[in-house]
Amino acid sequence: MSIEITNTYNNYATNNTKKTDSKKSGGSNKEGNVTTSTVEIKTSAPGITGTEQIKTGFSSVNDYSKYLQDKYSYMNTGITSMQGVPATVSVPGAFLKKCMNDIEKAAYLEENLAAIPECAKMAVNGSLGTLTSLSYQIDDNGNITCISSGTNDPDGKIARENAKRKAQEKRAAEEKAANRREKKKAEDEKTAKRRAERKEQAEKLAEGRETGTFMVSATGTNVKSVMQNLINTFSGTSIVGSFDIKA
Repeated sequence: MSIEITNTYNNYATNNTKKTDSKKSGGSNKEGNVTTSTVEIKTSAPGITGTEQIKTGFSSVNDYSKYLQDKYSYMNTGITSMQGVPATVSVPGAFLKKCMNDIEKAAYLEENLAAIPECAKMAVNGSLGTLTSLSYQIDDNGNITCISSGTNDPDGKIARENAKRKAQEKRAAEEKAANRREKKKAEDEKTAKRRAERKEQAEKLAEGRETGTFMVSATGTNVKSVMQNLINTFSGTSIVGSFDIKA
């Protein structure tokens, strides 16, 4: 059994940070068109803040993306590993473009990117089963969707039991079908035998009529029905009326 949970946030944890509360706590340093600012940001610990060197003023999304990947190697690099779990972190170019020249948005983005490893640790420790994948997706407007997939059957015990039960059910169904076929075959053979006996009796009756004598027989579990069959055989007609004979 697998589980998948999807949640959308304005940040990595509602109680930890707000999208617009990051602010500069120091000066800024400019290198060409790129400005480095010391910014106060929230950390993954509730109520604890820190400072971070945030760069803005990039001339292209590609340059900004390279800068971020140098700091957060798991961003837009496909599948990576966090706490031993395959994980992906995706930020679209449209949102990167909004952040690369906006210190508030840039601080918000880096605040959340920095918190992802700790969030992955929280996810692994808080899972009731075993996580098999983690995904952090930021959309064009900066909303974050976290998706976790996992299983409560890490050693495959439940899967094996389910497979065993299905195999038993299949065998039972096959045996039932085989029994039905055998029963039908026996009934068909019994019917064919009765037809053969009746044919033989009819032939004997015809022979007896030619010679002036005949002998027929019938068997069953009800004497009245047996007698009726006997009469029908040698008379070739239906007998109207009844008589009281008990077995």
